[in-house]
Amino acid sequence: MAMTSLPPFWTAIWFLLPVLPVCLWVAWSDLKFMKIPNKAVLTLAAIYLLTGPIALPLDLYLWGWALGAGVLVVGFVVSSLNLVGAGDSKFAAAMAPFFAGGDARVVLGLFAGCLLAAFATHRLFRAIPAFRSATATWESWTNKDFPMGLALTGTLAFYFFIALLFSA
Repeated sequence: MAMTSLPPFWTAIWFLLPVLPVCLWVAWSDLKFMKIPNKAVLTLAAIYLLTGPIALPLDLYLWGWALGAGVLVVGFVVSSLNLVGAGDSKFAAAMAPFFAGGDARVVLGLFAGCLLAAFATHRLFRAIPAFRSATATWESWTNKDFPMGLALTGTLAFYFFIALLFSA
């Protein structure tokens, strides 16, 4: 991972602090209910709206909105084909602006790693009787679909955590 493809320290701080609670909310909601609340998607978009002009140069901030719009269009198509859930598509569109100026290879590589880790972790904890009984009402244990919000939120949060590690 090249350090130049990650956001600088202050950008990572400005985004990580308000984004992390939303990531936790979305991951929990997707695990428990297999749904990503629209309020969470709108909250994430509002965070970018308010902190983006502080954390990014104006040109990157505006490119972020364009990136989000492009992901929204692609997400609409793939969710219309029932390839992913609508909540996953909307959340991906809301998180896309945060990657403005980043290297797509880094972001997609991080997403691939988070997807594999989230899947393995989900299956591991599903197989642990004590954990399963403590979370017996979680729909993700018995649903045929995977809670993709877990991988999406991991990607967003780890992107900024890694940026902080490499800039320290």
